[in-house]
Amino acid sequence: MKIWSSEHVFGHPWDTVIKAAMRKYPNPMNPCVVGVDVLDRSLDNRGRLHSHRLLSTEWGLPSIVKAILGTSRTLTYIEEHSVVDPVEKKMELCSTNITLTNLVSVDERLVYTPHPENPEKTVLTQEAIITVKGISLSSYLESLMGNTISSNARKGRDALEWVISKLNAELEELKSTREGIKPAMAAASTEK
Repeated sequence: MKIWSSEHVFGHPWDTVIKAAMRKYPNPMNPCVVGVDVLDRSLDNRGRLHSHRLLSTEWGLPSIVKAILGTSRTLTYIEEHSVVDPVEKKMELCSTNITLTNLVSVDERLVYTPHPENPEKTVLTQEAIITVKGISLSSYLESLMGNTISSNARKGRDALEWVISKLNAELEELKSTREGIKPAMAAASTEK
């Protein structure tokens, strides 16, 4: 078993980061995620949003890893559960692979909270537990997968920044459209 962990601070408020996290896929930084299906989404009696999603991914395993694992399968599925608590300002996301579980399991947990000293920033703590089962060289494979998770985590953070910039651009476009409509509406009302 290998445990990988990371902490990152986004230079954006929690609300902004959470909106981006919910719209993270598809993105050009993580092309391995080829599909996202929402299986269930609901609010509980405390106002927390619960989401259960299925992610379809192309793992793109190196040939040596495929040979060691004894599989050529690259399309895998990941089950993801998230809870967004707008009162506590906390989002927790847990995911696990549901494909190849007899060979490898990757359990990942991400927690987004406001920065304790600066509400204009958000802290992401991330942890993954990697377990390769019943295969020789399991420690080697777990380390290799840990490196892949680390690389994918960087891509995921870049993807959130990309989504945030898209959201900001959409907001600016809406503002400029609204500002353009106001004079037209005023002109139309004076013509009557």
